[in-house]
Parts: sequence; C-alpha cells; structure tokens
Amino acid sequence: MESLGVVVNPIAGMGGRVGLKGTDGNVAEARRRGAEPRAPDRAKEALSSLYRRNPDLAVYAAATVLGADAARDAGYEPEVVYDPRTGGEGTADATNGAAGPSRSIDPAEPGTSAADTRNAVRAFLDRGVDLVLFVGGDGTAVDVAEVLDADGAETPMLGVPAGVKIYSSVFGVTPADAGRIAAEFDRVEDREVNDIDEAAYREGEVRTELKAVVPVPVAPDVQSSKQISSGNVDGLASGFAREVEAERTYVFGPGSTVGAIEEELGIDPSPLGVDVWRNGDVLARDASESDILDALDEPATIVVSPIGGQGFIFGRGNHQLSPAVIERADEIEVVASESKLDAIAALRVDIDDPAVDEELRGWVQVRTGRFTTRLVKVV
Repeated sequence: MESLGVVVNPIAGMGGRVGLKGTDGNVAEARRRGAEPRAPDRAKEALSSLYRRNPDLAVYAAATVLGADAARDAGYEPEVVYDPRTGGEGTADATNGAAGPSRSIDPAEPGTSAADTRNAVRAFLDRGVDLVLFVGGDGTAVDVAEVLDADGAETPMLGVPAGVKIYSSVFGVTPADAGRIAAEFDRVEDREVNDIDEAAYREGEVRTELKAVVPVPVAPDVQSSKQISSGNVDGLASGFAREVEAERTYVFGPGSTVGAIEEELGIDPSPLGVDVWRNGDVLARDASESDILDALDEPATIVVSPIGGQGFIFGRGNHQLSPAVIERADEIEVVASESKLDAIAALRVDIDDPAVDEELRGWVQVRTGRFTTRLVKVV
C-alpha cells in the first residue's frame, strides 16, 4: 500500500459512557451529561500503529480533528484534501501543522456531520488512495460505503472502532489492530456493513439492516458481524440467582442472557442498558458510568455476556462499564450459552485503557448453565 485516506467521526462513541447507547442526533445531550470525545484518541492509536510499520506512507486526510490532527500526532505529514470550513481542500494553515487554526473544529460540535465524512471520502477517491481508513461506528461505515458504492470504486475500507454499537464486519478488533492490518494486508474480501436504528435501540429493541457489501482487508483481527444467539438460558439464570450474595452489589450489563438472570431475580431489566442491584433493590436502571459509580458499594460483581459472533465482553455496547467501574468491582462474572461460545474463538476487550485491558486478559470461567462452566481465553 502506498497511499491512505483518513477520516474521523469525532463524535463517535461519545454517548456510550453517559448511557445514551449512541450519539446520532444526541450530541448536545451527550455533552450536557459530560461526555468526552473518544474517537480522536483512537484514531491516533491506530495511526501510530500504522506509522511504526509504514512511516513513508502518503496520507490524505480531512482537516483537523476529522483526521489530520491524529495523522500528525502519529508522525505523518498529511495532505489535507477536505476542510469543512472551506468546503473543499485544506488551506495553507490547515496543512502546515500549526496548532491554532488546525485545531479550531470542536470535536463535540453538532456541525461536524455525516456529509463531512462523505465529502472526505470523495476527495480520497479523487487521489486514488489504496485504502480508506475511517474512525467511527456503524453509521460512519455506512457513510463511507455509500460513497464507494456510488463511485463504483473497488477501493477497500477499514474501520477503527470508536462507536457505541458496532454490528458491521469491517472494523479492526482494536485501534492498534486496525493500524497493523492497514500496514500489512495483501488481499481483500467482501464483508457486510450493517446499521441499527438508534431510536429503537434506546428503547431496548435491536433493528439491524444490511446496508452494503464492501471490500475489506483480510486479517484475523477484522471483527465478525454481530450475531444474536438464541437458546435456553433458564438453567444458567436459575443457577446464578441461587448463588447471589445478600450484601454484594451486582452490575448487570446489556443483553438477553444477563436479562434472563435479572428476570430470575425479579428485576425488570433494561435490555440494552446497565442496571445496578443489591439485596432486592434496583439502585440504578439504564445507568450511565457516573450513575454506576454513585451506586457501587463493595463487594461488587459485574455480570456480562459476550457479543455473539464477536466475543467482546467490554468495549462494545457497554461503554458505561468503564475502566473506573471495572476497577471498583472485585469480581467479574461472564455468562453465555454453549451455543454462543461455540461461535466465538475467544473473548475480547477494548476499553481505552491498555493497563485494564491487560489485567482482563487471560483464561476465565464462563458460566454456561445451572452447574456448568467453560474455560475461555480473553485475548
């Protein structure tokens, strides 16, 4: 690969830790709740991984926090080919690395939009890039794919995961993985871009739709599309409920498997949110990170189930379970049906804190039934 186009959706993932389950149409509310942008840092991590392997790459980028800043921070000297402040190519002050004008776009401003992503990708295609690297979630993936499809381009795309929900199979497992894949891939394959109705998702209903099939670099660390597993988890839920401790605080993550446990305990679960419960009382429902920290009391157990087909137990769809929350808990319980585990090669974590990620890696016991467990590795 000789050239790369980089575009960042700077608001991707902002709604996760504050309990919004997504940021589309909710930037102002996310900011009101104290959300901080995460996509720019993840872009820098991916591009730093790429730079270590290919420092001489020609990099084209959208201006400032939309791509150029992260590329510069990683070591590249990008050519800015789209700037939303001018409606076209970057001006001199946007390409020379100056700290002032080059950073004047607020990453949390609603004014940065999907149109900026699409315009940047069109500019990349005009330069004949070998890969479009984007940073965001499923919505950003759809924007990139639509431009590629409309142009009839065979240019591959690869995502750096930064959104709250990621159902598409076009992303590296982690930002560092995405950078490594971009540097080393030698062939591509067609993979799915899916999107979800965020309004329905916030109400606890998952509605996904196949939006495109696009070429993506072939690598083991390109994540699979999310699968929703089925199966009887009544025995698992019953076994867990029998063993709860009266004075222990339980933080229940999203998903139907964990929801079955909550129902066994007499809790009305928020199916796609996080609930905090202790000794018969719901302390927080559909909680944000701060709500969880306020309600937490030791000892505490976090209960999570891996995402079907992907294996993530932290970092996808449950950003409320942040490093701060994880470190406050003295126990993590992973639960899953045997059929779900059969479709997962390993468990995964991706929570913006390398030290906590590393602490979570290793072999864990996954509860699979009333009395049964299975040893699975977190990688």
